[in-house]
Amino acid sequence: MTTVDRTQVFLLPDLGEGLAEAEIVEWRVAVGDTVTVDQTVVEVETAKAVVDVPCPYAGLVVALHGAAGEMRPVGQPLITIAPPAGVGGEPAEHAAYREEERAGSGNVLIGYGTGHGGTGRRRRRPRLAIAPEPPAATPAVAPAATPAVTPAVAPAVALALAPVAGTGTGSALVISPIVRRLAREHGIDPATLRGTGPGGVVRRVDVEAALAAQATPLAQATPLAQATPLAQATPLAQTTPLDLAPRLAPVSARPEPVRAAGDEDLVIPLTGIRKAIADKLSRSRREIPEVTIWVDADATALVQTRRAINAATPDQPVSILALLARICLSGLRRFPQLNAHVDTEGQRIVQSRGVHLGIAAQTDRGLLVPVLRDAQLLTTRELSVALAETTAAARAGALPPARLTGGTFTLNNYGVFGVDGSTPIINHPEAALLGVGRIVDKPWVVDGQLAVRKVTQLSLTFDHRVCDGAVAGGFLRHVADCVEQPALLVANV
Repeated sequence: MTTVDRTQVFLLPDLGEGLAEAEIVEWRVAVGDTVTVDQTVVEVETAKAVVDVPCPYAGLVVALHGAAGEMRPVGQPLITIAPPAGVGGEPAEHAAYREEERAGSGNVLIGYGTGHGGTGRRRRRPRLAIAPEPPAATPAVAPAATPAVTPAVAPAVALALAPVAGTGTGSALVISPIVRRLAREHGIDPATLRGTGPGGVVRRVDVEAALAAQATPLAQATPLAQATPLAQATPLAQTTPLDLAPRLAPVSARPEPVRAAGDEDLVIPLTGIRKAIADKLSRSRREIPEVTIWVDADATALVQTRRAINAATPDQPVSILALLARICLSGLRRFPQLNAHVDTEGQRIVQSRGVHLGIAAQTDRGLLVPVLRDAQLLTTRELSVALAETTAAARAGALPPARLTGGTFTLNNYGVFGVDGSTPIINHPEAALLGVGRIVDKPWVVDGQLAVRKVTQLSLTFDHRVCDGAVAGGFLRHVADCVEQPALLVANV
Protein backbone atom coordinates (compact mmCIF):
# COMPACT_ATOMS: atom_id res chain seq x y z
CA MET A 1 0.00 0.00 0.00
CA THR A 2 1.42 3.42 -0.95
CA THR A 3 1.31 6.16 1.67
CA VAL A 4 0.79 9.73 0.46
CA ASP A 5 2.97 12.26 2.29
CA ARG A 6 0.67 15.15 3.18
CA THR A 7 3.28 17.11 5.13
CA GLN A 8 4.07 20.73 4.28
CA VAL A 9 7.52 22.16 4.94
CA PHE A 10 7.70 25.85 5.80
CA LEU A 11 11.01 27.43 4.77
CA LEU A 12 12.68 30.29 6.63
CA PRO A 13 11.46 33.36 4.71
CA ASP A 14 13.48 36.37 3.59
CA LEU A 15 13.39 38.67 6.65
CA GLY A 16 14.97 41.72 5.07
CA GLU A 17 17.30 42.97 2.41
CA GLY A 18 20.77 41.49 2.72
CA LEU A 19 19.82 39.01 5.47
CA ALA A 20 20.96 35.49 4.61
CA GLU A 21 20.44 33.74 7.95
CA ALA A 22 18.75 34.01 11.31
CA GLU A 23 19.37 32.56 14.76
CA ILE A 24 16.59 30.63 16.48
CA VAL A 25 15.88 32.38 19.79
CA GLU A 26 12.88 30.44 21.06
CA TRP A 27 10.38 27.95 19.65
CA ARG A 28 6.79 28.91 20.46
CA VAL A 29 5.51 25.42 19.59
CA ALA A 30 6.68 21.84 20.12
CA VAL A 31 6.42 18.62 18.15
CA GLY A 32 2.90 17.31 18.53
CA ASP A 33 1.26 20.74 18.91
CA THR A 34 -1.55 21.84 16.63
CA VAL A 35 -1.06 25.19 14.91
CA THR A 36 -3.36 27.47 12.95
CA VAL A 37 -2.67 29.59 9.89
CA ASP A 38 -0.48 32.64 10.65
CA GLN A 39 0.24 31.47 14.19
CA THR A 40 3.67 32.54 15.47
CA VAL A 41 5.77 29.39 15.73
CA VAL A 42 9.30 30.70 16.38
CA GLU A 43 11.20 33.81 17.43
CA VAL A 44 14.39 34.42 15.46
CA GLU A 45 17.12 37.04 15.68
CA THR A 46 18.65 38.48 12.54
CA ALA A 47 21.57 40.84 12.26
CA LYS A 48 19.12 43.71 12.61
CA ALA A 49 16.22 42.75 14.88
CA VAL A 50 14.28 40.03 16.72
CA VAL A 51 11.37 38.83 14.58
CA ASP A 52 8.32 36.65 15.27
CA VAL A 53 7.80 34.25 12.37
CA PRO A 54 4.22 33.08 11.62
CA CYS A 55 3.48 29.79 9.86
CA PRO A 56 1.26 29.86 6.74
CA TYR A 57 0.08 26.26 7.29
CA ALA A 58 -2.33 24.68 9.75
CA GLY A 59 -2.03 21.22 11.20
CA LEU A 60 0.14 19.08 13.45
CA VAL A 61 3.79 19.96 14.10
CA VAL A 62 5.87 16.90 13.20
CA ALA A 63 9.35 18.45 13.00
CA LEU A 64 11.23 21.52 14.18
CA HIS A 65 14.30 22.11 12.03
CA GLY A 66 16.90 23.58 14.36
CA ALA A 67 17.36 24.14 18.07
CA ALA A 68 17.50 27.37 20.07
CA GLY A 69 20.81 29.08 19.40
CA GLU A 70 21.26 27.53 15.95
CA MET A 71 21.71 29.56 12.78
CA ARG A 72 19.32 28.72 9.93
CA PRO A 73 19.89 29.95 6.37
CA VAL A 74 17.08 31.72 4.55
CA GLY A 75 15.22 29.27 2.29
CA GLN A 76 16.01 26.20 4.41
CA PRO A 77 13.36 24.10 6.23
CA LEU A 78 12.12 25.66 9.45
CA ILE A 79 9.09 23.60 10.50
CA THR A 80 7.15 20.65 9.06
CA ILE A 81 3.36 20.54 9.37
CA ALA A 82 1.08 17.56 8.76
CA PRO A 83 -2.65 16.89 9.18
CA PRO A 84 -3.53 15.97 12.78
CA ALA A 85 -3.31 12.29 13.73
CA GLY A 86 -6.30 10.33 12.57
CA VAL A 87 -7.22 12.77 9.78
CA GLY A 88 -7.61 11.39 6.27
CA GLY A 89 -7.87 7.76 7.33
CA GLU A 90 -4.37 7.60 8.81
CA PRO A 91 -4.23 5.56 12.04
CA ALA A 92 -3.02 7.40 15.12
CA GLU A 93 -0.22 4.87 15.59
CA HIS A 94 1.07 5.57 12.08
CA ALA A 95 1.01 9.31 12.74
CA ALA A 96 2.93 8.77 15.97
CA TYR A 97 5.47 6.64 14.12
CA ARG A 98 5.96 9.34 11.46
CA GLU A 99 6.21 12.04 14.12
CA GLU A 100 9.10 10.29 15.91
CA GLU A 101 10.83 9.64 12.61
CA ARG A 102 10.67 13.30 11.57
CA ALA A 103 11.23 14.91 14.96
CA GLY A 104 14.85 15.70 14.24
CA SER A 105 15.84 15.21 17.89
CA GLY A 106 17.38 11.75 17.53
CA ASN A 107 14.09 9.87 17.94
CA VAL A 108 14.40 7.92 14.70
CA LEU A 109 14.69 4.28 13.74
CA ILE A 110 18.21 2.91 13.57
CA GLY A 111 19.60 3.29 10.05
CA TYR A 112 17.39 6.28 9.21
CA GLY A 113 18.33 9.95 9.43
CA THR A 114 16.19 12.92 10.24
CA GLY A 115 16.35 14.06 6.65
CA HIS A 116 17.58 17.53 7.56
CA GLY A 117 20.87 18.48 9.14
CA GLY A 118 21.53 21.77 10.84
CA THR A 119 23.82 24.03 8.86
CA GLY A 120 24.84 26.18 11.81
CA ARG A 121 26.19 25.52 15.23
CA ARG A 122 24.21 23.47 17.71
CA ARG A 123 24.23 23.93 21.44
CA ARG A 124 25.07 20.76 23.30
CA ARG A 125 22.49 19.41 25.66
CA PRO A 126 23.86 19.36 29.23
CA ARG A 127 24.46 15.86 30.49
CA LEU A 128 22.87 14.80 33.76
CA ALA A 129 25.34 13.37 36.26
CA ILE A 130 23.57 10.56 38.13
CA ALA A 131 25.43 8.51 40.70
CA PRO A 132 25.29 4.77 39.79
CA GLU A 133 23.39 2.54 42.16
CA PRO A 134 25.07 -0.65 43.48
CA PRO A 135 23.87 -3.74 41.62
CA ALA A 136 21.33 -5.76 43.50
CA ALA A 137 21.37 -9.56 43.51
CA THR A 138 18.44 -10.69 41.38
CA PRO A 139 17.47 -14.36 40.95
CA ALA A 140 17.57 -15.60 37.40
CA VAL A 141 14.12 -15.71 35.87
CA ALA A 142 12.91 -16.64 32.45
CA PRO A 143 12.34 -13.67 30.18
CA ALA A 144 8.74 -12.58 29.97
CA ALA A 145 6.94 -13.24 26.74
CA THR A 146 6.43 -10.28 24.46
CA PRO A 147 2.88 -8.99 24.86
CA ALA A 148 0.56 -9.39 21.94
CA VAL A 149 0.44 -6.46 19.58
CA THR A 150 -2.82 -4.74 18.78
CA PRO A 151 -3.97 -5.97 15.34
CA ALA A 152 -4.52 -2.37 14.17
CA VAL A 153 -0.77 -1.65 14.34
CA ALA A 154 1.32 -2.40 11.27
CA PRO A 155 3.99 -5.18 11.60
CA ALA A 156 6.87 -2.70 11.27
CA VAL A 157 5.39 -0.59 14.00
CA ALA A 158 4.68 -3.60 16.16
CA LEU A 159 8.38 -4.37 16.37
CA ALA A 160 9.09 -0.80 17.42
CA LEU A 161 6.39 -0.94 20.10
CA ALA A 162 8.07 -3.83 21.90
CA PRO A 163 8.67 -3.15 25.60
CA VAL A 164 12.16 -2.45 26.89
CA ALA A 165 13.71 -5.72 27.96
CA GLY A 166 14.73 -6.04 31.56
CA THR A 167 13.06 -2.85 32.73
CA GLY A 168 9.80 -4.16 33.99
CA THR A 169 6.86 -6.41 33.34
CA GLY A 170 4.58 -3.81 31.84
CA SER A 171 4.58 -2.57 28.26
CA ALA A 172 4.65 0.94 26.84
CA LEU A 173 4.32 2.50 23.44
CA VAL A 174 7.98 3.17 22.59
CA ILE A 175 8.66 3.70 18.91
CA SER A 176 12.27 4.82 18.78
CA PRO A 177 15.11 2.37 19.51
CA ILE A 178 17.09 5.33 20.80
CA VAL A 179 14.39 6.02 23.37
CA ARG A 180 14.40 2.35 24.43
CA ARG A 181 18.17 2.34 24.73
CA LEU A 182 18.19 5.59 26.72
CA ALA A 183 15.64 4.19 29.15
CA ARG A 184 17.54 0.90 29.48
CA GLU A 185 20.88 2.61 30.15
CA HIS A 186 19.42 4.64 33.00
CA GLY A 187 17.25 1.89 34.48
CA ILE A 188 13.94 3.54 33.67
CA ASP A 189 10.85 1.48 32.95
CA PRO A 190 8.90 3.15 30.10
CA ALA A 191 5.73 1.53 31.41
CA THR A 192 5.94 3.87 34.39
CA LEU A 193 6.12 6.95 32.18
CA ARG A 194 3.26 8.95 30.81
CA GLY A 195 3.88 9.37 27.09
CA THR A 196 3.31 12.82 25.64
CA GLY A 197 3.24 11.68 22.03
CA PRO A 198 0.08 10.92 20.05
CA GLY A 199 -1.62 7.80 21.35
CA GLY A 200 0.48 7.87 24.53
CA VAL A 201 3.78 7.25 22.76
CA VAL A 202 6.79 7.61 25.08
CA ARG A 203 9.23 10.01 23.48
CA ARG A 204 12.79 11.00 24.26
CA VAL A 205 11.66 14.13 26.11
CA ASP A 206 9.63 11.92 28.49
CA VAL A 207 12.69 9.86 29.39
CA GLU A 208 14.80 12.98 29.82
CA ALA A 209 12.15 14.50 32.08
CA ALA A 210 12.29 11.38 34.24
CA LEU A 211 16.08 11.67 34.41
CA ALA A 212 15.84 15.29 35.45
CA ALA A 213 13.40 14.34 38.21
CA GLN A 214 15.84 11.74 39.52
CA ALA A 215 18.80 14.12 39.52
CA THR A 216 19.78 15.30 43.01
CA PRO A 217 22.12 18.09 44.16
CA LEU A 218 25.70 17.14 44.82
CA ALA A 219 25.26 17.87 48.50
CA GLN A 220 22.63 15.12 48.70
CA ALA A 221 24.47 12.63 46.51
CA THR A 222 26.68 11.40 49.38
CA PRO A 223 24.89 11.65 52.73
CA LEU A 224 26.99 12.01 55.84
CA ALA A 225 25.79 8.62 57.03
CA GLN A 226 27.45 6.99 54.01
CA ALA A 227 30.87 8.47 54.79
CA THR A 228 33.57 6.06 55.88
CA PRO A 229 33.53 5.74 59.70
CA LEU A 230 36.70 6.58 61.57
CA ALA A 231 36.88 3.04 62.89
CA GLN A 232 37.24 1.70 59.34
CA ALA A 233 40.30 3.84 58.63
CA THR A 234 43.71 2.19 58.43
CA PRO A 235 44.95 1.50 61.97
CA LEU A 236 48.02 3.40 63.10
CA ALA A 237 49.78 0.12 63.89
CA GLN A 238 49.72 -0.81 60.19
CA THR A 239 51.67 2.28 59.14
CA THR A 240 55.45 2.28 58.83
CA PRO A 241 57.87 4.90 60.15
CA LEU A 242 58.46 5.94 56.59
CA ASP A 243 54.75 6.67 56.20
CA LEU A 244 54.89 9.00 59.20
CA ALA A 245 57.82 11.03 57.91
CA PRO A 246 56.81 14.35 56.33
CA ARG A 247 57.46 14.50 52.62
CA LEU A 248 56.35 16.44 49.54
CA ALA A 249 54.30 14.67 46.91
CA PRO A 250 55.68 14.84 43.37
CA VAL A 251 54.23 17.62 41.27
CA SER A 252 52.40 15.18 39.00
CA ALA A 253 50.72 13.58 42.02
CA ARG A 254 49.53 16.77 43.66
CA PRO A 255 45.79 17.39 43.38
CA GLU A 256 44.60 20.18 41.14
CA PRO A 257 43.31 23.24 43.00
CA VAL A 258 39.57 23.18 43.44
CA ARG A 259 37.89 25.89 41.38
CA ALA A 260 34.68 27.42 42.57
CA ALA A 261 31.54 26.90 40.52
CA GLY A 262 31.22 29.50 37.79
CA ASP A 263 34.97 30.21 37.81
CA GLU A 264 35.38 29.19 34.17
CA ASP A 265 35.89 31.68 31.37
CA LEU A 266 32.68 33.07 29.96
CA VAL A 267 32.48 32.48 26.22
CA ILE A 268 29.96 34.68 24.38
CA PRO A 269 29.50 33.82 20.70
CA LEU A 270 29.23 36.66 18.23
CA THR A 271 25.77 36.09 16.80
CA GLY A 272 22.77 38.09 15.68
CA ILE A 273 22.85 41.79 16.49
CA ARG A 274 26.13 41.52 18.39
CA LYS A 275 27.80 40.04 15.32
CA ALA A 276 26.30 42.72 13.06
CA ILE A 277 27.62 45.45 15.36
CA ALA A 278 31.10 43.90 15.37
CA ASP A 279 31.15 43.52 11.58
CA LYS A 280 29.96 47.07 10.94
CA LEU A 281 32.38 48.69 13.38
CA SER A 282 35.29 46.64 12.04
CA ARG A 283 34.40 47.62 8.48
CA SER A 284 34.12 51.26 9.50
CA ARG A 285 37.60 51.18 11.01
CA ARG A 286 39.04 49.48 7.94
CA GLU A 287 37.47 51.67 5.27
CA ILE A 288 36.82 55.13 6.73
CA PRO A 289 39.70 57.54 7.48
CA GLU A 290 37.89 59.22 10.35
CA VAL A 291 38.86 62.34 12.27
CA THR A 292 37.34 63.60 15.53
CA ILE A 293 37.17 67.25 16.55
CA TRP A 294 35.48 68.67 19.64
CA VAL A 295 34.54 71.89 21.41
CA ASP A 296 33.07 72.86 24.79
CA ALA A 297 29.81 74.80 24.65
CA ASP A 298 27.77 76.76 27.17
CA ALA A 299 24.37 75.03 27.13
CA THR A 300 22.75 77.27 29.74
CA ALA A 301 20.55 79.05 27.18
CA LEU A 302 19.56 75.73 25.59
CA VAL A 303 18.38 74.36 28.94
CA GLN A 304 16.47 77.57 29.62
CA THR A 305 14.85 77.45 26.16
CA ARG A 306 13.63 73.90 26.75
CA ARG A 307 12.26 74.90 30.14
CA ALA A 308 10.37 77.83 28.60
CA ILE A 309 8.89 75.68 25.82
CA ASN A 310 7.68 73.02 28.25
CA ALA A 311 6.25 75.63 30.62
CA ALA A 312 4.19 77.11 27.77
CA THR A 313 2.93 73.72 26.54
CA PRO A 314 3.28 71.20 29.40
CA ASP A 315 1.12 68.67 27.56
CA GLN A 316 3.61 68.58 24.67
CA PRO A 317 7.07 68.57 26.25
CA VAL A 318 10.23 68.83 24.17
CA SER A 319 13.41 66.94 25.07
CA ILE A 320 16.99 68.20 24.95
CA LEU A 321 17.69 65.47 22.40
CA ALA A 322 14.98 66.86 20.11
CA LEU A 323 16.53 70.35 20.30
CA LEU A 324 19.96 68.87 19.49
CA ALA A 325 18.42 66.99 16.55
CA ARG A 326 16.91 70.26 15.30
CA ILE A 327 20.34 71.91 15.57
CA CYS A 328 21.95 69.03 13.61
CA LEU A 329 19.36 69.40 10.85
CA SER A 330 20.13 73.10 10.68
CA GLY A 331 23.83 72.38 10.41
CA LEU A 332 23.37 69.76 7.69
CA ARG A 333 21.34 72.23 5.68
CA ARG A 334 24.33 74.60 5.70
CA PHE A 335 26.93 71.84 5.28
CA PRO A 336 25.32 69.08 3.14
CA GLN A 337 28.75 67.53 2.51
CA LEU A 338 28.37 65.68 5.83
CA ASN A 339 24.99 64.20 4.87
CA ALA A 340 26.62 61.79 2.45
CA HIS A 341 28.45 58.49 1.99
CA VAL A 342 31.33 57.25 -0.15
CA ASP A 343 30.52 54.75 -2.92
CA THR A 344 33.83 52.89 -3.06
CA GLU A 345 32.85 50.71 -6.01
CA GLY A 346 31.72 53.65 -8.11
CA GLN A 347 34.51 55.89 -6.82
CA ARG A 348 32.13 58.73 -5.97
CA ILE A 349 30.59 60.66 -3.09
CA VAL A 350 26.79 60.55 -2.84
CA GLN A 351 25.06 63.40 -1.00
CA SER A 352 21.58 62.44 0.24
CA ARG A 353 18.66 64.73 -0.57
CA GLY A 354 16.85 63.96 2.68
CA VAL A 355 18.29 63.67 6.16
CA HIS A 356 17.67 60.18 7.54
CA LEU A 357 18.69 60.82 11.11
CA GLY A 358 20.06 57.89 13.10
CA ILE A 359 19.77 57.95 16.90
CA ALA A 360 22.19 55.72 18.83
CA ALA A 361 20.19 53.78 21.42
CA GLN A 362 21.58 51.36 23.99
CA THR A 363 19.43 48.24 24.42
CA ASP A 364 19.69 44.92 26.23
CA ARG A 365 20.76 43.33 22.93
CA GLY A 366 23.44 45.89 22.13
CA LEU A 367 23.80 49.28 20.50
CA LEU A 368 21.17 49.97 17.84
CA VAL A 369 20.80 52.98 15.55
CA PRO A 370 17.13 53.38 14.59
CA VAL A 371 16.50 55.86 11.78
CA LEU A 372 14.05 58.74 11.43
CA ARG A 373 13.55 59.05 7.70
CA ASP A 374 13.27 62.59 6.25
CA ALA A 375 13.72 64.09 9.69
CA GLN A 376 14.08 67.56 8.13
CA LEU A 377 10.33 67.54 7.44
CA LEU A 378 9.41 67.23 11.14
CA THR A 379 8.81 70.08 13.57
CA THR A 380 10.71 70.16 16.85
CA ARG A 381 7.74 68.75 18.77
CA GLU A 382 7.26 66.03 16.15
CA LEU A 383 10.96 65.23 16.46
CA SER A 384 10.59 64.87 20.23
CA VAL A 385 7.63 62.48 19.90
CA ALA A 386 9.30 60.47 17.14
CA LEU A 387 12.55 60.16 19.10
CA ALA A 388 10.78 58.94 22.24
CA GLU A 389 8.67 56.39 20.36
CA THR A 390 11.58 55.13 18.27
CA THR A 391 14.03 54.63 21.14
CA ALA A 392 11.34 52.89 23.23
CA ALA A 393 10.53 50.53 20.35
CA ALA A 394 14.24 49.83 19.82
CA ARG A 395 14.75 48.88 23.46
CA ALA A 396 11.67 46.64 23.30
CA GLY A 397 12.95 44.94 20.13
CA ALA A 398 9.80 45.95 18.26
CA LEU A 399 11.40 47.78 15.33
CA PRO A 400 11.34 46.10 11.90
CA PRO A 401 14.71 45.67 10.16
CA ALA A 402 13.89 48.48 7.70
CA ARG A 403 13.91 51.01 10.59
CA LEU A 404 17.51 50.10 11.47
CA THR A 405 19.12 50.81 8.11
CA GLY A 406 19.50 53.66 5.64
CA GLY A 407 20.73 56.40 7.96
CA THR A 408 22.73 59.34 6.55
CA PHE A 409 23.84 61.06 9.80
CA THR A 410 23.90 59.87 13.42
CA LEU A 411 23.34 61.74 16.69
CA ASN A 412 24.88 60.03 19.73
CA ASN A 413 23.98 61.31 23.20
CA TYR A 414 26.58 59.47 25.28
CA GLY A 415 26.13 62.04 28.04
CA VAL A 416 23.34 59.85 29.44
CA PHE A 417 26.09 57.47 30.61
CA GLY A 418 27.69 60.22 32.69
CA VAL A 419 30.70 60.85 30.44
CA ASP A 420 31.96 64.14 29.06
CA GLY A 421 33.56 63.15 25.76
CA SER A 422 34.16 60.35 23.30
CA THR A 423 35.76 59.52 19.95
CA PRO A 424 32.98 57.34 18.50
CA ILE A 425 33.22 55.15 15.42
CA ILE A 426 31.19 56.27 12.41
CA ASN A 427 28.11 54.19 11.63
CA HIS A 428 29.15 52.76 8.24
CA PRO A 429 28.51 53.85 5.50
CA GLU A 430 27.62 57.30 6.86
CA ALA A 431 30.12 60.17 6.74
CA ALA A 432 29.69 61.85 10.13
CA LEU A 433 28.46 61.44 13.70
CA LEU A 434 27.82 64.12 16.32
CA GLY A 435 28.44 63.15 19.95
CA VAL A 436 27.06 65.04 22.94
CA GLY A 437 28.48 64.72 26.46
CA ARG A 438 26.73 65.31 29.74
CA ILE A 439 25.55 68.82 30.66
CA VAL A 440 27.13 69.73 34.00
CA ASP A 441 27.83 72.84 36.07
CA LYS A 442 31.31 74.19 35.34
CA PRO A 443 33.13 77.50 35.86
CA TRP A 444 32.81 79.61 32.72
CA VAL A 445 33.90 83.11 31.79
CA VAL A 446 30.94 85.35 30.83
CA ASP A 447 31.67 88.98 29.87
CA GLY A 448 35.02 88.79 31.62
CA GLN A 449 33.51 87.43 34.84
CA LEU A 450 33.74 83.91 36.22
CA ALA A 451 30.34 82.23 36.53
CA VAL A 452 28.84 78.78 36.94
CA ARG A 453 27.25 77.64 33.67
CA LYS A 454 25.73 74.52 32.13
CA VAL A 455 28.55 73.20 29.95
CA THR A 456 28.67 70.29 27.52
CA GLN A 457 31.28 68.89 25.16
CA LEU A 458 30.38 68.39 21.50
CA SER A 459 32.41 66.09 19.26
CA LEU A 460 32.18 65.52 15.52
CA THR A 461 33.67 62.41 13.93
CA PHE A 462 33.75 62.70 10.15
CA ASP A 463 35.00 60.86 7.08
CA HIS A 464 37.95 62.86 5.76
CA ARG A 465 37.20 61.62 2.24
CA VAL A 466 33.95 63.58 1.99
CA CYS A 467 35.26 66.90 3.28
CA ASP A 468 38.20 68.72 4.78
CA GLY A 469 38.62 70.25 8.21
CA ALA A 470 37.10 73.58 7.18
CA VAL A 471 33.70 72.03 6.45
CA ALA A 472 33.76 69.82 9.54
CA GLY A 473 34.90 72.70 11.75
CA GLY A 474 32.25 74.99 10.28
CA PHE A 475 29.50 72.45 11.01
CA LEU A 476 30.65 71.86 14.59
CA ARG A 477 31.01 75.60 15.24
CA HIS A 478 27.48 76.16 13.93
CA VAL A 479 26.15 73.46 16.25
CA ALA A 480 27.98 74.95 19.23
CA ASP A 481 26.72 78.46 18.42
CA CYS A 482 23.12 77.21 18.27
CA VAL A 483 23.57 75.41 21.60
CA GLU A 484 24.83 78.62 23.17
CA GLN A 485 22.31 80.87 21.35
CA PRO A 486 19.17 78.88 20.40
CA ALA A 487 17.70 82.03 18.85
CA LEU A 488 20.00 81.43 15.87
CA LEU A 489 17.78 78.49 14.90
CA VAL A 490 14.95 80.87 14.04
CA ALA A 491 16.91 82.20 11.10
CA ASN A 492 17.29 78.72 9.61
CA VAL A 493 13.87 77.14 10.35
